[in-house]
Amino acid sequence: MTLANGRHYLAIPGPSVIPDPVLQAMHRPAPNIYTGELVDLTRSLVPDLNKIAGTAHNMAFYISNGHGLWEASLTNMISRGDKVLVCATGNFGHGWADVAARLGAKVEVIEFGKQAPIDPARLEAALRADTAHEIKAVLVTHVDTATSVRNDIALARQAIDAAGHPAIYAVDAIASLGCERFEMDAWGVDVMIAASQKGLMTPPGLGFVWFSDKALEAGRNVDLRTPYWAWETRANPVHLYEYFDGTPPTHHLYGLRQAVDMILEEGLDNVYARHEILARAYWAAVDQWGAPLHFNIADPAARSHAVTTLGLAAPAATQLRTWLTEHLGITLGISLGFGDIGSAESDGYFRIGHMGHINAHMVLGIIGAIETAFVALDIPHQSGGSVAAAKLLASRV
Repeated sequence: MTLANGRHYLAIPGPSVIPDPVLQAMHRPAPNIYTGELVDLTRSLVPDLNKIAGTAHNMAFYISNGHGLWEASLTNMISRGDKVLVCATGNFGHGWADVAARLGAKVEVIEFGKQAPIDPARLEAALRADTAHEIKAVLVTHVDTATSVRNDIALARQAIDAAGHPAIYAVDAIASLGCERFEMDAWGVDVMIAASQKGLMTPPGLGFVWFSDKALEAGRNVDLRTPYWAWETRANPVHLYEYFDGTPPTHHLYGLRQAVDMILEEGLDNVYARHEILARAYWAAVDQWGAPLHFNIADPAARSHAVTTLGLAAPAATQLRTWLTEHLGITLGISLGFGDIGSAESDGYFRIGHMGHINAHMVLGIIGAIETAFVALDIPHQSGGSVAAAKLLASRV
């Protein structure tokens, strides 16, 4: 017998839960793509997305997932043979580095491991050592979805400035935008990428690259630029098709407009506070359950408010995920970057996505479901995780 019938809950770190109003906004006939409401709707998204990103700089739309955004950003920043410095704190930092290498860049990786954020002193030292300023771009991931580490983007900027280095500072905020505070201009970021399927609560397929005037000027003559990925026209279109270098992603735009409206109506400060409180409810439960369950990121100050990566003696993590899917209708995130998928190491980690359209009863439901799975699978734990989460939430309402 299964108790999984009913609406399945995809509690993974993206695609996130899509709100019913977003689904309803997308459920419509195909619109006119030459004139009318879709043109005005698309133009209206730019200032509102800039508000969420904390910038007055340029923004380009792409019909793409995050991997495409890695390529889009790099082809506008560097030439073949240019040196790129990557600060890696998990699987997705290495992913961006791999795309740079395959495009022909000389990639230097500063490895910070899987359980700690960037050390600004090491970044500064690496840049000071580059006396010829061969490094053209520094790549940092705000939240690595694999490890759930959250890097301090402002501190990394300070390290670059302390070294007196002119490199373009580029940040992957795919897992954080719309969940955690991001201040592109205040933090001195030159290029930032984000996508629709996480904090922006819209199906996968839409991507965004923000870029400063410094990045625009630095990239004008790079030899990796292609007609499709080039960002100038996309950021300064005359016609709707120029935003996308072709047919626009019509229904995604209607959904995104509704999602952005929901974010701004709630208020950015409230969105960020909600994500922090709900993340801490999960953390309170994990603290109560105790060993052998453990946080991948021990320091709460360095943990993401959008995703939590947890370790459990292999193969219990995979058994837990499988049992929840089959019996309770919940899917948790697989391990990424901890061994190959299906390996013993991989079977010792799982991830909980808590981003976008979530509230207290959804979090409490997942916590209760995990505790139920612990009991069913005889996984050692201390009881009371749900109570610990409830006390945390009650104290913050």
